[in-house]
Amino acid sequence: MCAVGTGPGDLRDEARIPTTSPAETLARAVAFFREPHGAPLRALGIATFGPVDLDPRSPTWGVITSTPKPGWADTDLAGPFRRALAVPIAVDTDVNGAALAEYRWGAAQGDDPVVFVTVGTGVGGGVLVAGRPVHGVVHPEMGHVRVPRDRQHDPFPGACPYHGDCLEGVASAGAMRQRWGVPPEALPPDHPGWELEAHYLALGLAAVVAVLSPRRIVIGGGVTGQSSLLPRVRARLRDLLGGYPRSTALADMDRYLVAPALGERAGVLGALALAEDALASPRVPRG
Repeated sequence: MCAVGTGPGDLRDEARIPTTSPAETLARAVAFFREPHGAPLRALGIATFGPVDLDPRSPTWGVITSTPKPGWADTDLAGPFRRALAVPIAVDTDVNGAALAEYRWGAAQGDDPVVFVTVGTGVGGGVLVAGRPVHGVVHPEMGHVRVPRDRQHDPFPGACPYHGDCLEGVASAGAMRQRWGVPPEALPPDHPGWELEAHYLALGLAAVVAVLSPRRIVIGGGVTGQSSLLPRVRARLRDLLGGYPRSTALADMDRYLVAPALGERAGVLGALALAEDALASPRVPRG
């Protein structure tokens, strides 16, 4: 998804480009941003799947690293844009971008810290502290948190190529498809797979609450489109926390664990938010 604008009320041009090979996909994206859009381009934000090198001091800044996406490992994502566009460029993960968009314009306005979790092809997590995405050795990888397993109840070995039965390996759309033989959207609302999915997601979120203590968790992604899932996750998370830690925020789980207010636009709006922040940051690389 490519867009030019300044926020939710000002998206002047948009384009959806199929993800094919890196060379073809990036060339089409660069071409979109080189077109005239009514005003000069001032900055560019890129919110991408990962893992990606986010250290601006690194010689491989902006490079996608060990992704399982076929053909995209070791792709220089930022390079083509830096060579073509003489503007500040910010790169972050798609979930950090979505977290930033929801913090600025959506369901997490006024909250700090904020966590955004997406459950789709994989499981990802973005974290904001003081309104800024958290980076470290790389970036948060919540999908690869290990969760407790009852192998007699669920003998599925897991779908993650790196860890097997991490959260992504047991709760992503790919994991659900492998376990049940059909994609998640084909499972009826009363299928036992949804109760198992809610259990695993709640286990992962319980770890997030204990370690990061966010004031709001926003959870989205294709798997969460099943209307019965979010209420199940809330109920299971409440049970797992067991009243600890005691907090008025956690007491109202319907307001604590919420769906994205920006829907599917959270990602591209996150890229716009990254671009906006890039204008004010001296550490952001220029083209």
